Amino acid sequence: MTVTTARRQTRTVPIGAITVGGDSPIVVQSMCATRTIDIDATVAQTHQLAEAGAGIVRIALDSEKEVAALKAIREQTPGITLSVDLQENYKIADKVAPYVDKIRYNPGHLHHIEKSKTIVDKVRWLAAVARDHNLAIRIGVNCGSVAPEFLAKYPGDQLAALVESAAYHCDLMDEIGFDRFVVSLKDSDPLKVLEANRRFAARRPDVPLHLGVTEAGLPPDGIIKTRLAFEKLLAEGIGETIRVSLTLPNERKHEEVVVGHRIIEDVRAGRFISVPNFGAGLNIISCPSCSRVENEKFVELAQEVKELTAYAANHKITIAVMGCRVNGPGETDDADLGVWCGPTTVNLKRKSQKLGNFKYDEVLPRLKAEVDQLIAERT
Repeated sequence: MTVTTARRQTRTVPIGAITVGGDSPIVVQSMCATRTIDIDATVAQTHQLAEAGAGIVRIALDSEKEVAALKAIREQTPGITLSVDLQENYKIADKVAPYVDKIRYNPGHLHHIEKSKTIVDKVRWLAAVARDHNLAIRIGVNCGSVAPEFLAKYPGDQLAALVESAAYHCDLMDEIGFDRFVVSLKDSDPLKVLEANRRFAARRPDVPLHLGVTEAGLPPDGIIKTRLAFEKLLAEGIGETIRVSLTLPNERKHEEVVVGHRIIEDVRAGRFISVPNFGAGLNIISCPSCSRVENEKFVELAQEVKELTAYAANHKITIAVMGCRVNGPGETDDADLGVWCGPTTVNLKRKSQKLGNFKYDEVLPRLKAEVDQLIAERT
């Protein structure tokens, strides 16, 4: 593979103590998997990630009740650049703004709240909050939560919907006069990540890109999926900040950062992986553990699903194991089989059809039966 002699010359975006884009080094970032209301654990993990080399540490908030915890976390993490993930609750942006350096919103979630307000008004308000508090913004578009209006506009072409949604929100920012933003276009399929980011980079060469393969899953497969996308994009000069999303227990969360730096170093040195026929058989998608996970057994369950289904390695079946209600329902719709985890039970699905709720220690036999049935139907 040929490595480009120079990276894209995007605009620069200051984020706390760092800068993304332009001639700045590629920034590796990660996300806390601890519960945000557990202040001590989140502070410890923030330091853990920063010490491993994370230039940005992201924390998720679900409600205004967690703002006080975020304030305490900020007070104990001076000098660390913090980003907050608003997910489905963009309305708390002004409450969290004093304690972070960047806010991330998902265009696909803006329609859920305050339906009487237009998307334009909501984005205008978010930009005003960011401007007033000297913050950057990430426009984060995900395959499993593309805004309904773009899915309707590009039926059967999720990739186009993904790119056009991101481009539309960039246009809104341009109209508003706010340029301190980066964009991410994520999918669990590395080939789609590759194509989406290439299309967007050609469309908006000025905008810094945050690269990620969402729900890459357990190592080592999750690392391979990530490298398949990142290596080509970075070699083409595309990507100003990266996040490796792996399903890991809390004490190993910093490995995401270590892997990210290793990928950057390997690309610079011209070292690339070659995995013939990777992805041709069983594909297990699992999200990175984060503060939205409602039961820590999720990570253990993902590992058990991998071990249980090893016998189906040569069958082209996709199984999604998701840890929360935010990404779980949408991300599992596209999988042949999906489980998304609640506080005490696991939702089992076949495509978008719900098969029932099961206790954590009861779901595996039923999942195996569904895998066997799929194999029988396709043989």
